[in-house]
Amino acid sequence: MRAEAAPQPGGLERFASAGKGRGLRARRRYALGELLFSCPAYAAVLTVSERGGHCDGCFARKEGLSKCGRCKQAFYCNVECQKEDWPMHKLECSAMCVFGQNWNPSETVRLTARILAKQVNCNGFTIEDEELSHLGSAIFPDVALMNHSCCPNVIVTYKGTLAEVRAVKEIEPGEEIFTSYIDLLYPTEDRNDRLRDSYFFNCDCRECITKEKDKEKLEIRKLNDPPSAEAVWDMIKYARNVIEEFRRAKHYKSPTELLEICELSLDKMGAVFEDSNVYMLHMMYQAMGVCLYMQDWEGALRYGQKIIRPYSKHYPSHSLNVASMWLKLGRLYMALENRTAGVKALKRAIGIMEVAHGKDHPYISEIKQELEEH
Repeated sequence: MRAEAAPQPGGLERFASAGKGRGLRARRRYALGELLFSCPAYAAVLTVSERGGHCDGCFARKEGLSKCGRCKQAFYCNVECQKEDWPMHKLECSAMCVFGQNWNPSETVRLTARILAKQVNCNGFTIEDEELSHLGSAIFPDVALMNHSCCPNVIVTYKGTLAEVRAVKEIEPGEEIFTSYIDLLYPTEDRNDRLRDSYFFNCDCRECITKEKDKEKLEIRKLNDPPSAEAVWDMIKYARNVIEEFRRAKHYKSPTELLEICELSLDKMGAVFEDSNVYMLHMMYQAMGVCLYMQDWEGALRYGQKIIRPYSKHYPSHSLNVASMWLKLGRLYMALENRTAGVKALKRAIGIMEVAHGKDHPYISEIKQELEEH
């Protein structure tokens, strides 16, 4: 059963944010990790690859889900979840029956249909699990009221199809509530390119104005004969191109070919960039993902070990990206029978997640169970 929106007893208010439109503002102080509000999804669709492992209605992860008796392609925790999802599932069920396994419209098409069915125009959100793997898409009208900053003071996490907004900094009365719409790993120019492409605005937060973290994020290798500014710029352009090339290649190249793209690009960029450079980190992360897919646990661990420290430096405190990397490392260590390192990494993940997700989140209970079993 989906949860109702948590009450907001005067702690937040809507207001006209200068230059940004509507926004949310704190009316009282919020402590680190405190829940500001939660919001059930207005509409949501489970990604196809997770069908059968998560409930199509509430996104709960469990075994022994029951199939829809008609289409046999939607799965539910119980009759209650199925009944609650039926007004939306009935839009798809007949087509699923006719086309069977050939029925495979994109998430965007499915979510659009559900939104139109509810006659509303809202912003969409991606729901991810504890390792930031994609679970599905959803609409959260209240969450969409928050404006963007590259220095956010809250984070949005998910408990099934319930969005929860928690403070990742102390928030004082009168402060606007800011979340981040994008991945904050990258330098100012890249972040604003993404914001313009996807949301049609530039960010004017403190970090975008000062660009104070850009030098560290674009760290150059210390050489006796340092590269020229032109050579550095050429390598940045190469890095951006290879990132886009890899994104396209994922649709048609084999894992071995993808890993080769990662390794060749890392070799080339490594002549100019330090390992902590965000473009190096991006391709290391892609390489780690390919290794995980190929079940090359040692290879994945090697990349993860190089990534985690720079991630901790480049991302804000209590970042889900850092938590998910500690979690992946912990599980890899455990799989490779290095329990001491595994326990340490999993506890680092829990420390961040208890702030971002709340101490009672099922993901944290699952990780603690993993620790007990090992």
